[in-house]
Amino acid sequence: MAQVSIVTSQAEAMIGHDDAMRFMFVGDSMTIGRAGDFTWRYRMWQHLEASFDAPYAIVGPRTGLYDTGTDTPVSHAYGAPAFPAGARAHLAGWGEGWLHMAPVIADTVTAHRADILLVSLGLIDLGFYTDSEQTARNARAFLTAARTANPHIRCVLLPVIPNIRAESDAPFAAECARFNELLAKAVADLDEPSSPLLLASRPPGYDIHTDTYDGTHPGPSGEHRLAAAYADAMHQAWGLGGPYRGTAAAPVPSQMASATPPRRARTAVQAARP
Repeated sequence: MAQVSIVTSQAEAMIGHDDAMRFMFVGDSMTIGRAGDFTWRYRMWQHLEASFDAPYAIVGPRTGLYDTGTDTPVSHAYGAPAFPAGARAHLAGWGEGWLHMAPVIADTVTAHRADILLVSLGLIDLGFYTDSEQTARNARAFLTAARTANPHIRCVLLPVIPNIRAESDAPFAAECARFNELLAKAVADLDEPSSPLLLASRPPGYDIHTDTYDGTHPGPSGEHRLAAAYADAMHQAWGLGGPYRGTAAAPVPSQMASATPPRRARTAVQAARP
C-alpha cells in the first residue's frame, strides 16, 4: 500500500496538505461512465493506492455518473460502492469534448489546484461537433488555458480510440486518424520542461469488440487497459507510481450498438445547423 492519500479513511490528516500531488481526470462519456460502471477512474485510484509512494489527491468539480434514464450526471451508483467519495472527483461529461472543456479548464485548475491532468477527449468532438483541424485547435487552446492557471501543470493525453462507427464510416475513421496525428504534433510543439506533456499510447490489445459494452464505452477489461495506458506512461516518463498491476476481468462481447449521439450532443448539433 502506498503512503496515506487524502482520499482514504485516513483522509482527515491529509486534507489541505500542500505537498499532495493533485490528479484530475478530464474526459467525455468514456471517463464519466454511466450508472453501474466501475469506470477507469476507479481502476486508476486502485493503482495509485497500490503504487504511489507520496501523498496525492484526486480533484475536480464533479463526482457523479451519467444516468441514462434522466440524461443527467446525477447517479452515484458506482459498480464499486467502496470507491471513496473523495476519489470520485473528476471533470468529465457525457457528450462533452475539447470544445466544452477548453473554456472551463483554467478556472477548474485554479479552483482545485490540479498538478496532473489525465485527459481523454476527442471522439465526441469528431463525431458530432468539429473536424480534426478544429478539434486540434481546441486541444491546443485547452493546454494553453490550463497553463495560465498552473504554469507547471503536467498533462497525459490519450489518442482517440475510434469506435464502432469508424468500421462503417471511412471519412470518420480518417478524421480520427488525422486528429491523432495533429494531437501528437501539438504535444511535441507545446511540451516544455517546466510543464511536460505526454502522449500515452493506445492501450495494447484494446479491442472495441471485447473491451467495450457498446463499441465505444469501456467495460471492465477496457477500464483496466485505459488506466494502464496512463499509469504506464507516467511511470515510464516521470517515474511516478509503478507499472500497472491491475488484473483485467475477462472481456465480453459488446452490444455493438450503432454510434448514436447522446441527447445532449444531438441537441447541440441541431442548434448549430443554419
